[in-house]
Amino acid sequence: MQIVQDLAGRISTISVSSTMKVAADADRLRREGADVVDFGAGEPDFPTPENIKKAAFDAINQNFTKYTNAGGTEELKQALCERHKLDYGTSYTSKECVVTVGGKHGIFNLIQALIEPGDEVIIPSPYWVTYKDVVNYAGGKCVFVETDEQEGFQLHSSLVERAVTPKTKMIIINSPSNPSGAVFARAEQERIFRLAKERGIWIMTDECYHRFLYDGEPFSMASLPDAKETVVVAGSLSKTYAMTGWRIGFVLAPAAVVGGITKLQSHSTSNPNSIAQKAAVEAVRGPQDSVTAMLAEYRTRRDYVIDRLRRMPGVRTQVPQGAFYAYPDVSAAFRNGIGSPLQFAEKLLAEQFVAVVPGEAFGSKNHIRISYATSMKELERGLDRLERFIAARV
Repeated sequence: MQIVQDLAGRISTISVSSTMKVAADADRLRREGADVVDFGAGEPDFPTPENIKKAAFDAINQNFTKYTNAGGTEELKQALCERHKLDYGTSYTSKECVVTVGGKHGIFNLIQALIEPGDEVIIPSPYWVTYKDVVNYAGGKCVFVETDEQEGFQLHSSLVERAVTPKTKMIIINSPSNPSGAVFARAEQERIFRLAKERGIWIMTDECYHRFLYDGEPFSMASLPDAKETVVVAGSLSKTYAMTGWRIGFVLAPAAVVGGITKLQSHSTSNPNSIAQKAAVEAVRGPQDSVTAMLAEYRTRRDYVIDRLRRMPGVRTQVPQGAFYAYPDVSAAFRNGIGSPLQFAEKLLAEQFVAVVPGEAFGSKNHIRISYATSMKELERGLDRLERFIAARV
């Protein structure tokens, strides 16, 4: 007990990541011999493309295994700025870019650099699990804005405007969204940008899934005129290039913010992995065919999953417009010992060995998140089990 009491108070402001817990629970059952179908992890099942792996081997053979600058190599920072310019027409320089140990690390450092105790951060709900905890850790206050499921979880500027107060320091935008797969309308994003610009509010646009958009053209708020002064970009190579374990993310922001993040990294992680940085250069500068191929496969899986879910008794779900998650309302099955998404997920894992993430992690009371970043075979097996589980309760 004394050890628990001696923990710093700030540790109590954060919780264990729900997505990581689901992965750990599924892995434990698997080690015990259970035939688990894992819909929990937001991790591409595709291998890292060969050209990227070769670049890593080349880096090792060339002994590129020493420390780099704490904020990443100049080569990678320039490559990331070039990639963002090709995708969105932006004009970032290497002084406005910092390489991080994955996208989550970039978001954590951004929040630490910009949010002070008492600052309010507007977060559309449902939201990615980590936003709440990193804001709380910085001493900020989360202000959640509820989006409407019947409108596909779209974010309207009017909702954001009503949530703004004199203490608002930041608005977080995640489009395509984890967990809902919603893609916020460009016109609404532009209105939110103008609102923030007028009031001197930062916008963090989390572009983790920006290349996985099923219809229309990808859009970054950072591409709007004069966006550099108030818009900061958090990016990741994890999903786009199936590089989750390589741990390379990045932040695009004003040079002063980048300097603050780099200073923080110099006393925490030091540099991102040198070999992974060389691989990342090849990822963003090399062929992009793998991204197109993954998106096509995700579309096929999405259509299959949504069709299956809509055939299940009592289940309601929107069609995700991006990312690789379905976010169904399963509250019709809340009975016989199930009164929440958490209890639903626990019983589903215990009885059918199917892992999903409960909606409480994302601020929802009726939903579960299903990742379809897995094979069609696993989707079929898992959805068969899910259907049996729900049919027995509805």
